[in-house]
Parts: sequence; structure tokens; C-alpha cells
Amino acid sequence: MAAFVLSAVLHRLRMGRGFSTSVVLHKLGVPLGPMPNEHIDVSNLEALEKYRIFTHYFKEAEKESKKPHWWPTYKKHITPKQDEEAKINIGLPYHLQSWRTKRKERKAIRAQNLNNAELERASRLGKLLIPLDDVKAEWEKTSGPYHRQQIAEHYGLYRDLFDDATFVPQVLLRVEYDQDEEYVMPVYHGNIVTPSEAFNPPKVSFEAEEGSLWTLLLTNLDGHLRDPNMEYVHWLVTNIPGNNVEAGEEICHYFPAFPAKGTGYHRYVFLLFKQLRAIDFTEDVRPKPCHSLKMRTFKTFDFYKKHQSDMTPAGLSFFQCHWDGSVTQVFHHLLDMKEPVFEFVRPPKYHPKQKKFPHLQPLRYLDRYRDSDEPTYGIY
Repeated sequence: MAAFVLSAVLHRLRMGRGFSTSVVLHKLGVPLGPMPNEHIDVSNLEALEKYRIFTHYFKEAEKESKKPHWWPTYKKHITPKQDEEAKINIGLPYHLQSWRTKRKERKAIRAQNLNNAELERASRLGKLLIPLDDVKAEWEKTSGPYHRQQIAEHYGLYRDLFDDATFVPQVLLRVEYDQDEEYVMPVYHGNIVTPSEAFNPPKVSFEAEEGSLWTLLLTNLDGHLRDPNMEYVHWLVTNIPGNNVEAGEEICHYFPAFPAKGTGYHRYVFLLFKQLRAIDFTEDVRPKPCHSLKMRTFKTFDFYKKHQSDMTPAGLSFFQCHWDGSVTQVFHHLLDMKEPVFEFVRPPKYHPKQKKFPHLQPLRYLDRYRDSDEPTYGIY
């Protein structure tokens, strides 16, 4: 008898819970506002105001589209999300000067220059000399870091280094490869440097306060022969006191660039991290000499993730590099392996379907559809 009463009570509870759930679902299904075109009386369409011309209709439709709506619109589904604001900033804190303040300063400088008679006379006579070194120094301190960030974003460095997390390279990283007593090959932000020029370790300098510690990394984002998502570490120096790179701990010694033949341009990136304290990099140490590609397999994101509580990216510089004759020597003598050679399979040329009456096309329009390779350029 007790079991029968208990089952009846449970049955009523289940029925009551189901009823309350249905009520909540019914409440959630109520529209949050008036439905589209609810105010229009569809029973008498002839009495409605006519647009008459398309321009009037277009203006009214554009005005209506700009109004906020409670329902999800089609534009929200087809418009790509703006990921720039959602990107994580992992760099040093910085203060971005407002455009209003910049404009005010420029107006003050312009007014001062207009009242300078000597400056006006030199400009009028074509004898005004602009100190480019001063202009460059001012650019490096004001707009330079943000321009370097845009260039790195354009080349996809943040995407491949930190999984789309970004930072402003506030510390200017100067990298130079010495070729001889007179010639120096600098590294800027995407310039071309040959493997022969990057064979020996470069000279790296940057501004650092006394007592600070830094980490310098050189990695190849496009050179891994087996896994396209991995990298090869070419240089890693940690616990650098101030800007004295030679006094730092060389975790992985410098290895020359070796972009394989047929793989195009490779991105070699110098990264500078600022350390909060001395870090133990025992797990990251490579043997010396390290001529094994397996030991040099590297992932910048994993390296940073492991030490992110003690280091912050602060500087960036990179160059592009493609194959030359010195790469063969690196594979044969340093890596002790056969040199891989890749060949690009070029797809056939695509031509759209031929038109019978090609409007606004040149007279050589039919050349692309000829069966023969006979050159016809310049005949017509």
C-alpha cells in the first residue's frame, strides 16, 4: 500500500514538473518586441503610401536597416566577425596617444614653422634640408611600434607564432649580419637576406635598462620538412643581462639558414622577450653542437606558454630568405643528409568560357583560345 502511495506522489511530481517546464518554454517563446511590418494594415493595401520611384524606396530601406532590431538579421550571419578587437594582447603595456592630441601638436608645430622667416626663405629657395635621422628617431618612438605591428600582422607572424595573439613591438631590435669590413646586411621587417649572408651569427642590439633580463629567439616559420605546423629553432639565448647578448646563456647555438630548394621564401623571425626574473631553461637546452633537425624542432607558442608567467614579448624583427648555393653545403656538411629538392607543379592556365561577342575586350582576346603557341602579340 505504501509503495502504491509513493508511486502516485512521484507521478504527480513528474506531471507538475513537466507542466512547469512547458510554461517556462512558452514564456521564452514570446517575441521580445513587435514583429516586422506588424503596423501595416494588410487588409487595405491600396490605401498605403506608394514609393513611386526606386530612389525614395532605397532611402527608406537604408534608414530602416540602420535602426536597432531585436531579432537576428541576415547581415549578422554573413558579416565576418571583427576579430581585431577580440585578439589577446600579450605584450608590454603601452599608451596610445589620441588623434586629437596629435592634431593639436601638429597645428602648434605648423604655426611655429610659418612664423619662422629663415625656414620660409630656405624652403622658397630650395635649400631646406630635412634631418632624416631625427625624423627616423622620432618615428621609432611614436608611430614605429604600431607600424611594425601592422607589418607583422600582414605577414601572418602573430598567427603562426602565438595563435593570433598579438603585441606591440615597443623595443626596437637592431640586427646586422657582418659580411666584411665595409659591408653589413641589416634585418628590418621583411627584407630579403640570402642564406650566404645569414651564415654567421648576427650582431643584435637594443635599448635596455640596467639590471633587466632578456631572451632572444630566432626561428624559421616555414622550414620544417615534415610537419608544416612546427618550426626549426636557429638560435636561443636566455637570461641576457641588459643588452649584452654575448653574456647571456646560449641554450641553442646559432645555425645558418637552410631554406630547401623549391620551397620559396621562408620567414626567419627574431623575437625579444623581457623577463621578470631569472628563468631556469634546463629543459630547453640543446647539445652543442646540435646538427639534428629532430632536436631543433620547435614551437614558439609552446615555448612561450611554458614561460609566459616570467617573460613578455617586447621586440620583433624578421627577414625573408630563399635557396642559394650555400644551402647545399649546410645539408651535406652540417646536417649530414641529402639535400631535398621540391618542384612546384604549376596548374594549367584558367581561361573563362569564350564569349561570342566579347564586349570591351582587346583585339587579342582570341589569342588565349588558340590551339598553337605561336606568338601573336603586336600583330594586331
